[in-house]
Amino acid sequence: MELELVRWLSENLPSHPLLRIGIGDDAAVLRWPQDSELVVTTDAITDQVDFLLAETDPRLVGHKALGVNLSDLAAMAAEPVAAVVSLVLPRNGGAGFDAKGLAIELYHGMLPLAERFGVAIAGGDTNSWDGPLAISVTAFGRTTERGPLTRSGARPGDAVLVTGALGGSILGRHLSVKPRVREALLLNERYELTAGMDISDGLALDASRLAAASGCGVALRLETIPLSDDARRLAERDGRSPLEHALGDGEDFELLFTAPAAVAEQMVREQPLGVPVTIIGECVAEAGLWQRGSNGGLTSLEASGYRHE
Repeated sequence: MELELVRWLSENLPSHPLLRIGIGDDAAVLRWPQDSELVVTTDAITDQVDFLLAETDPRLVGHKALGVNLSDLAAMAAEPVAAVVSLVLPRNGGAGFDAKGLAIELYHGMLPLAERFGVAIAGGDTNSWDGPLAISVTAFGRTTERGPLTRSGARPGDAVLVTGALGGSILGRHLSVKPRVREALLLNERYELTAGMDISDGLALDASRLAAASGCGVALRLETIPLSDDARRLAERDGRSPLEHALGDGEDFELLFTAPAAVAEQMVREQPLGVPVTIIGECVAEAGLWQRGSNGGLTSLEASGYRHE
């Protein structure tokens, strides 16, 4: 099966100007620009944890597997270049496909996303077992002239911003990931950003992580947090508020970033992206995660979200 899959990949993967040696050899060889640094990220997703294969189009699973890694590159304001993909397939396949057919469907989900962002699928590995489907992707990106955007540069007085709207991703957006690669590159090129990350485990938890990495606190103005329609729909079903979903659901894969207050206000005026940019709070000297009240006071806020065990 692996030989047949390698043959299929060799015939179906598009060429890439930076990929000198790809599928079919023991390792890939990339031509790397001398004026940039290498950014590497890896993420694994598994059946029963990140998706339900029995209820999900495998192409969406493949899309998510690559998308979450591209979102990590976006968080660093890095330009995606290549990825390697390792599949551990159920021996008998799944979702109505045999093992090889399932693998091909997964790649059919990845390839349009890879083409959209100029990513070379450079190689990987395939195995099978009696357990559930697991996919591990390692993605490679390159920095721009501004260098990488990290979690650790925020300062008290900086504004805290997000792209898009948050909450309710389990209704479908957790699979149809839209990595904010182009948005991050544009913002990092045009404006002075001080810190950033993507929202994967929940706004509250991820904001607390950014605060800790920067050695400061984050105070959120809860009334300004943009709520998705999915958050409102989900709230009607489970009795939790849309705001609770926005704070804790995770897998929004929007950008969470900081900038000097004047720069943030300029971004909001200009709205340079195809998705909204919203100021949702500010960085403060007091460590931790806070809610900024209407009277200006700070109240401790729970860092709710998904914690990996």
